[in-house]
Amino acid sequence: MHRIFLLLLLLVISGQSYAIKAEVNDEINKKVNKKTHSKLTSLVNKLPTTTLRNMAPLIEQISQTKKPLTRNVLQFMLDGELYYLKANKQLVRAQDAANRLYKLTDLLTGQSLPDVKKSKLSKVRTNNRLRSSLRSIIAKIDLTDENKQVRLQAVQQLLSSPGKESTAIITELIDNEKDQDVQALMATTLFLQQLKAGDHAEKIEALRQLSGSLEPTVKNEVVRLLANLPEKEPSAEQQILQEALSNILEEIETRASFYSLLETVFFGLSLGSVLLLAAIGLAITFGVMGVINMAHGEMIMLGAYTTYVIQLAFPSMIEYSLLIAVPAAFIVSGSVGIIIERGVIRFLKGRPLETLLATFGISLILQQLVRTIFSPLNRQVISPEWMSGSWQINPIFSLTFNRLYIIIFSIFVFVSLLMILKKTSLGLHVRAVSQNRDMARALSIKSDWVDAITFGLGSGIAGVAGVVLSQLTNVGPNLGQAYIIDSFLVVVFGGVGNLWGTLVAAMSLGLTNKFLEPVTGTVLANIIVLVGLVLFIQKRPKGLFPQKGRSTD
Repeated sequence: MHRIFLLLLLLVISGQSYAIKAEVNDEINKKVNKKTHSKLTSLVNKLPTTTLRNMAPLIEQISQTKKPLTRNVLQFMLDGELYYLKANKQLVRAQDAANRLYKLTDLLTGQSLPDVKKSKLSKVRTNNRLRSSLRSIIAKIDLTDENKQVRLQAVQQLLSSPGKESTAIITELIDNEKDQDVQALMATTLFLQQLKAGDHAEKIEALRQLSGSLEPTVKNEVVRLLANLPEKEPSAEQQILQEALSNILEEIETRASFYSLLETVFFGLSLGSVLLLAAIGLAITFGVMGVINMAHGEMIMLGAYTTYVIQLAFPSMIEYSLLIAVPAAFIVSGSVGIIIERGVIRFLKGRPLETLLATFGISLILQQLVRTIFSPLNRQVISPEWMSGSWQINPIFSLTFNRLYIIIFSIFVFVSLLMILKKTSLGLHVRAVSQNRDMARALSIKSDWVDAITFGLGSGIAGVAGVVLSQLTNVGPNLGQAYIIDSFLVVVFGGVGNLWGTLVAAMSLGLTNKFLEPVTGTVLANIIVLVGLVLFIQKRPKGLFPQKGRSTD
């Protein structure tokens, strides 16, 4: 007991000492920051009264303060937006506003000030030499920033216009750079400057180091050097340089072609994923019930409008809106689908023409209902932050996050639906009814309820497809009509009621379209695909993966 008590006492004492030490460190940091800020303030306040000859040393002193505000001061000065009020020498950021007025912001506090006329302002003086110095200082600040993206962006700016000053800065910092991507880009900048300004041996070495680089600036410089070489009677050195330039240009173009192919495949898979989500619900309803549902596109539209309504209802939860919209759209579209099946379609079984006309009429009713509630104008759904931007793999190839997530999500939906149909009693009943309805009824399977649940499930998945489409296009009453024909093409091409056939067909059509579009154009590509499908169906009327069962014979 005594040992335990002593151990607890030591822990308490050590905890208190740690807390005291932390408080002391916080106080020290506060004092240091306060002292640095006061130093920056005193230096900045000298700008209005400093002559142009003494401005460079003052800017150097300001750059040494290393405060977040430091970069803003230098950037405003470089952009020509740093002014001071003639009345009291107060430093402000001045931007053009309406009616010949300038919009003012206090330089040190960031507080907005009343707009004034230019006659009440005086600009902090700069010249070309000073602006060049400012660019170098700002570049150095950015290159030593803790954020990797800030450093990468700074090197990219220097890469676009490498010079002696940028080369000196990068040479000074490259050995201390710990991130490989930033360091590699720094090295590319140095070699590019060497290629521009070096002698023959240095240019050959720079080309060897830049071999395979996909930076557009590198390719532009190689093309420029090739164009400037003499065509007639080149010297031996020029012939060697020309051969080296031609080789690196060929290698760059080969790699660029490869990544262009990958980009086309990615966009094809993205289009295929959208077609998969739009058609997979139609595949199971068409396969089980044999119903040509012309209102399937409106189920997609309802899912998209559900996403729009959720964002209107919860404007502070945009980041989570899609996560809420997916189950909500499934429920809304699925419920409407069940109502349509119970209210209309079950009375028209065995009469495909009447079913087609009835569902077409329902689609028109739903479109007009949406126009009445939301107006005929298109609505924009905001993309969450995590779906914005792209994954930059190299300078010429990137994957947009929204399309990448759509591909992943469509595969997830496909696998989930496959598991439902393969592993659950509902799936067993659906397969039984689709293969032999009469035998399923003889085994006490309620085929009417299977039809209703299947139609609701297919409509619900169409609603989920609407959530996805809201991230790629505007939401409007005619949204579903753009995908209903493609959905039927996917179902017929893959095989009625076969999920694997739907997957293969959707991806095949998506890839074919994207490979044809650069050559033939969008409209002609669609025509070629349609003609190809017609010819294919002539040979294989039941599609790639025909449905099995006695009722299909």
